[in-house]
Amino acid sequence: MFNRFLSSVLATCVGMAAVGMTQAVSAKKPKINPTTLTVIGYHEVTDDKDALIPQYSVTTAHFEEQVRYLQKNGFHFISVDQLLKAHQGKISLPEKPVLLTVDDGYENFYQNVYPFVKANKVPVVLAVVGSWLEPKPNQMVNFGDEEIARNKILTWAQLKEMSQSGYVEIASHSYNLHRGIIGNPQGNSEPAATTRFYDAKTKTYEGDGAYAKRIYDDLKKNNDLIKAHGIPSPRVMVWPYGRYNLETVRIAKELGMPITVSLDDGPVYLKKSLGAINRILVEHDMTLNSLSREIEIRDKNRGDNYRPQKIMHVDLDYIYDPDPAQQERNLGNLLDRIQQMHITTVYLQAFSDPDANGSADMVYFPNRYIPVRADLFNRVAWQIQSRTQVTRLYAWMPLLAWELPKSNPVSKDLVVTQQPKNSDHLNMGYIRLSPFSPEARQTIKEIYRDLAKSTPFDGLLFHDDVTLSDYEDASPYALKAYASAGLSTNLEQVRNNDAELEKWTKFKTNYIDNFALQLAGEVRQYQPFLMTARNLYAQVALNPYAENWYAQSLEQSLKRYDFTAIMAMPYMEQAENKDKFYQDIVNRVKSYPNGLHKTVFELQAENWRTNEPVPSQELGDTIESLYKQGALHVAYYPDDPIKQLPNVDIMRKAFDSKSDRIVP
Repeated sequence: MFNRFLSSVLATCVGMAAVGMTQAVSAKKPKINPTTLTVIGYHEVTDDKDALIPQYSVTTAHFEEQVRYLQKNGFHFISVDQLLKAHQGKISLPEKPVLLTVDDGYENFYQNVYPFVKANKVPVVLAVVGSWLEPKPNQMVNFGDEEIARNKILTWAQLKEMSQSGYVEIASHSYNLHRGIIGNPQGNSEPAATTRFYDAKTKTYEGDGAYAKRIYDDLKKNNDLIKAHGIPSPRVMVWPYGRYNLETVRIAKELGMPITVSLDDGPVYLKKSLGAINRILVEHDMTLNSLSREIEIRDKNRGDNYRPQKIMHVDLDYIYDPDPAQQERNLGNLLDRIQQMHITTVYLQAFSDPDANGSADMVYFPNRYIPVRADLFNRVAWQIQSRTQVTRLYAWMPLLAWELPKSNPVSKDLVVTQQPKNSDHLNMGYIRLSPFSPEARQTIKEIYRDLAKSTPFDGLLFHDDVTLSDYEDASPYALKAYASAGLSTNLEQVRNNDAELEKWTKFKTNYIDNFALQLAGEVRQYQPFLMTARNLYAQVALNPYAENWYAQSLEQSLKRYDFTAIMAMPYMEQAENKDKFYQDIVNRVKSYPNGLHKTVFELQAENWRTNEPVPSQELGDTIESLYKQGALHVAYYPDDPIKQLPNVDIMRKAFDSKSDRIVP
């Protein structure tokens, strides 16, 4: 069971590394930025067929071949001493530096890795789990929820010998965080380092203070244990499963570990903080070609924007059911559909709008301000992350559209619309908190913090409420902000003057985008590797003047967010010619540098004007057509796991028409 837990968590964290099925004998030389560091991680190096974690084991021959290949192609293996001194500006690292890491402390490291690195003078970081080292020779090791023989793990004598050689740096892999703990009312076991423990007896979650103390005590205990056996206190913390947050990084640094190692995507820049350095995790079947390609991809920062994202936009209201048994069946149907369609990314709703008035009056996660419909987001997110091939899960959240309980005074700090309700012009008009109210902004920040604490996720999708119409916001808070910025507070006059309207629109667009990205910053305290996406109205991509109608800018959005999800929904927009509608959006996106790499074309699976589903074949044909026009990332909404719409086979065929490989 533990092996399955470990493999699923690691697979989620590793992301979409390019791996092959056979060991290659040659590979192209990657071109490497001299300011970056390559970090490569291994687990078990063994020739035995009974590897503890087969997916992440490599043979001795393959390990040695990979090290020699890197040396032959100009890479230089560095020590922790060199890395720290280089970061401090005291020395320069050799060209194409590599930090080599090995996790867990299996005994075969002493037999298969240590002789090779010592003979070839290759420094290596070895991360050990204290609780696995404590049992006596005749005892068993609690390896998660399994037990393994003590002789599978290194001895203290071996560790001390290797440490004294000067080639093996002993790092911390925690004392007892390399396991799962209960993370939600449904009983899911989730990574101990980043999960707030859920107490089923009290039906409460671990508080901030208790959580920080648990992490501090664990890391300190491991460091003290290592020192007690005559080994220098660790300077490197390697996070179990690659999971960490800024609180754990702070604690590690306080305990003398300025270097912490994750499994995040992207390059490692030597001049930036060493508090979360990314690495490539070598899998069992990784080829030399694959390793070379992965190094180059990371160095050039060709991450998610260059990997085609096949996205299912999931409404949790379809999963929720007062009957727990039916709710689990709904979830099971969803997981099956995700797997069968070969979905890579999920946008998962974290809020609920039962009265369908356009504003969130309930959520699916514990928080301080708004009623919880059900504590469900964590459960569904974790099941998707651990039981499907999905590599990125985004929390879909409103920015402003929060309908707070009337007892909260902030509920009155609303966006004010001047437009008459009978106007034929676009009327947003639904309940939203004013972004210009300091109290509203603070409340929203804390809602986002509560979400971030409760669940691991990879990104935020900001709802289509990141907008203010040309009749909004006329609240007292907004008027005060306009005056402070040197803008007119006579909004009627502003609307009748194109130059003033443009200034006002630009101010509002920047303001709400700034706020969205501030919220992302709050979430990064708990989810450091966080991507951002936002919904954008199709008219903004089709008609430049529409920026004034929505306070949205396609150009700015492409620059400031990782992804812009254009709501390419012809039925909603009442487009006369659907093919031309899509072509016009694609052509507009193509006019911007990296426009296609940063744009998600979000399709509608339901015609909300008639309440009828869009035919699955039409949806599949549209996806294939968008791919032929150059689109990389396609999403659809909604998915109905109860009615099984859209058709799984049609959607799988459409998504499979686009390769998952990196697109330069």
